[in-house]
Amino acid sequence: MNKSTLSLAVAVGIMAQQASAAGFIEDSKATLGLRNFYINQDYRDGSAKPNKNEEWGQGFDLRFTSGYTQGTVGFGIDAIGLLGVKLDSGGGTNGATATSYGGTVFPSKSNGEAVDNFSSLGLTAKAKISQTELKLGTLQPKLPVIVTNDGRLLPQTWEGGQITSGDIKDLTLTGGQIEHVKGRNSSNNEQLSINGASPRTINSNKFIYAGGDYKLTKDLTAQYYYGNLEEFYKQHFLGLVHNWAIGPGVLKSDFRYFNSTDDGANGHDPLYFSTGNYSGVKNGKGKVDNNLYSGLFLYTVEGHTFGGGYQVSNGNSDFPWLNQGDGSSAYIITDSQIQKFARAGEKTWQARYSFDFAKVGVPGLTAAAVYLHGDDIDTVNAAGRQAANGASEWERDLTLGYVVQSGALKNLGLMWKNAMWRTDLPNTRSQDENRLVVSYSIPLL
Repeated sequence: MNKSTLSLAVAVGIMAQQASAAGFIEDSKATLGLRNFYINQDYRDGSAKPNKNEEWGQGFDLRFTSGYTQGTVGFGIDAIGLLGVKLDSGGGTNGATATSYGGTVFPSKSNGEAVDNFSSLGLTAKAKISQTELKLGTLQPKLPVIVTNDGRLLPQTWEGGQITSGDIKDLTLTGGQIEHVKGRNSSNNEQLSINGASPRTINSNKFIYAGGDYKLTKDLTAQYYYGNLEEFYKQHFLGLVHNWAIGPGVLKSDFRYFNSTDDGANGHDPLYFSTGNYSGVKNGKGKVDNNLYSGLFLYTVEGHTFGGGYQVSNGNSDFPWLNQGDGSSAYIITDSQIQKFARAGEKTWQARYSFDFAKVGVPGLTAAAVYLHGDDIDTVNAAGRQAANGASEWERDLTLGYVVQSGALKNLGLMWKNAMWRTDLPNTRSQDENRLVVSYSIPLL
């Protein structure tokens, strides 16, 4: 039994003795989330098979969140049970490859076929003193240096420990260590890696992170976070978010800066290298070396939100983030439905618009459109020679959603997400994608 499992078992035992204490049961909540998810990815270039990836399934997300026992130190426990049931895997177009952890939505068998169903159970022991909370077990952090992905049938989860403190006025501090990840298309805990490292063979079981959010004023928040994936990279993040009332609306300014450098084996071992553009180096891989700057501006007025942003990814490597090759998210303004727009040297501008139809008498109906265009992408081929010089890519995303506001179907959600991605990068296939999502949440406690 490893240390984290033993610690979790001890904590659960202590809580079991105190479960009858007031607060543990009274403040508990339980919900069952239902998600029906369909995805179709259509490749527009080339003749290689398959020309599309397609899967459809029904997901169940059961969550229990306890209150805390009484006393100076309060104890509690959370649980999350996930089940995904295959409805269709596209007749062999599930997107699984020899080195992937699974297909687009479902894990795959040894022959590449999608499994009929997959499930997992996560437990989290927690303790609280004043406004400081410690969690050990299954986590779903959403921080600048580690972001939980929820873009498929079931969400991604992590295993580790995290402490969060709000005891200092206007300051929230967070720190933790992650040892394993369970992908959105997997029932298994896997170790951690980055894009470019040898798939499924070169990993790390230690990602540490720490940082904080400080409210300088009620409208201005400053952020600093640090993340370190052992043997791969170190990353510093600075952020500044400001809300400014201008006329009848509010302007939100969101500035982000990441500095990422190599750590351990990534600095010298090709098996640990990141993707990027290293002139003269085979496959264009090397140590992590990236500075990413971005600014996003959103003006909201009378249900309308108009936005624009710009991002620059400097350095010899692509922007690094926790990525095992099974679907992941990064805290950058260009993390889109299909692409990330964070290649070495890439400069990306974006425009976006959304509207809340509640302002015209249709509450629950929303629509959004985003367009991104990235330039100055250079790549290197397998022989180390230049493959692309100043290549570009663009993506257009559309989202239409509706949540039933009343009646027997209250809180039933319907969503359609459509994306187009086009590029002139060599040996790269452009893509169209559609997602249809029907969701419903049932409170149990």
